[in-house]
Amino acid sequence: MSGQPLTYEGVLELIRELKEQISETDRQMKETDRQMKETDRQVKRTSQEISSLGSRVGEIVENMVGGDIVEQFQTLGYAVTALSRNKIFGIKGTSESGEIDLFLENGDVAILVETKTTLKIDDVKGHITKLKKYRRYTNENGSTDKRKFIGAVAAGSVTENVIKFAQRQGLYVIVQAGRTVKIIPPPEGFQAKEW
Repeated sequence: MSGQPLTYEGVLELIRELKEQISETDRQMKETDRQMKETDRQVKRTSQEISSLGSRVGEIVENMVGGDIVEQFQTLGYAVTALSRNKIFGIKGTSESGEIDLFLENGDVAILVETKTTLKIDDVKGHITKLKKYRRYTNENGSTDKRKFIGAVAAGSVTENVIKFAQRQGLYVIVQAGRTVKIIPPPEGFQAKEW
């Protein structure tokens, strides 16, 4: 059409082509929107599945640690005889509440164990906070619980720097060892902190 005068029919043809392009663009945008909604739905479903898998892996680690851990602590001189899982304390939802993954006890001592799939320094710090809360909870609620509370952290995967950090805080460290778990031998001079 360049160089030729624009006719009424030419304008109508341009308008028709423009409408077709707008209609095609609108159709493509609707299809893109549909695909984005489907992708969003799939991402949400995958996130839920990953979260569920993470919970199950955590349960597996907790079950592995609970296997013969009582005997291992007995070997270290703690006369623990009972093991409880997921011990809840305090009023749920308050700042002075929490859950202890594994709770080993006898009349004189209780060993509070936090389990993680992968142990990080923040997990160790969080467990120390939980140990302090648990001690306050037992003291402030009229309890005559005068037992020593000992802390331990356990994981399927833990780096050397996290092990050393936890041990410096007076916590035992439990790791996966083949098909079972073991308490990492504490360094020379290690003293388990009593909470």
